[in-house]
Amino acid sequence: MSKNLLSRYIWIIDTIRRHGTITRERLNELWMRSPYSDGNPLPRRTFFNYRNAIEELFKISIECNASTFEYSINDGDPHNESVTDWMLNSAAMSNVLTDAHDVSHRIFLEDVPSSRLHLDAVIDALKTNHPIRFTYSPYNRSLPTRNVVVEPYFLKIFKQRWYATGRNVKDNQIKTYALDRMTEVSIEPDDFNLPDDFDAEEYVRDSFGIIFSQGEAKQVAISTDSRQAKYFRALPLHHSQTEMVHDTFSIFNYKLKLTPDFVQELLSYGARITVLSPPELKAMMITELQNSLNKYKQ
Repeated sequence: MSKNLLSRYIWIIDTIRRHGTITRERLNELWMRSPYSDGNPLPRRTFFNYRNAIEELFKISIECNASTFEYSINDGDPHNESVTDWMLNSAAMSNVLTDAHDVSHRIFLEDVPSSRLHLDAVIDALKTNHPIRFTYSPYNRSLPTRNVVVEPYFLKIFKQRWYATGRNVKDNQIKTYALDRMTEVSIEPDDFNLPDDFDAEEYVRDSFGIIFSQGEAKQVAISTDSRQAKYFRALPLHHSQTEMVHDTFSIFNYKLKLTPDFVQELLSYGARITVLSPPELKAMMITELQNSLNKYKQ
């Protein structure tokens, strides 16, 4: 696919989404002002072809209201919309960076090695419900574990790393594996059935990162200064985030499981935040901070 064609798809999606609903005439007016038209209108046949390509590539349906002749975007459920947004952002970034070759020495990106190593294979296994077999080298072990067989249930990206979660066939337990710690990945010929009672959205809902504890979710309250509050508003820690604004500070509330990765995230903000509740989380924070101080005292 040409870079220019992908840019046109992204422009059409963004324009219709931005307006909510838009007539063919209005879309054509905006198209003629865009950098992709050369001042020419968008032929109906071309628009029809673009609609089909967008649906096939991004799984986005551009629907037309027969009574008002207005077009709108139908993404489906909210999770599908978030995945689509991620795909569009990635495609847009790739498209922009292609034009930035002359200044590439002045652009610094975060590496996501797992996306180019085994992501395709795991996604294929997800789509076909086939187990994956691999050798795994976790950081907490000196020797790798060979011939790990997992029935993949879902994928999640966290802190620039991809993780696959599924049932370890040997242990008969649901476990999570980092794709960049895998080697010798292959797809098994036998298929498996996803359990009827397993809901991936439900499984991850109350977790911060990729530690999916079976513990109960807690009501968490965190106090921040007004400056840090702006960052949390722009990039929420969790989808459950709500805020109570005061004159010089804010209190953010969450419903979360108290997992180690969440504690580490809070510790990274230092004195800019204070955990107000629950008591268990305050104790976990104090213990970690005290251990750090003890290291320096030694």
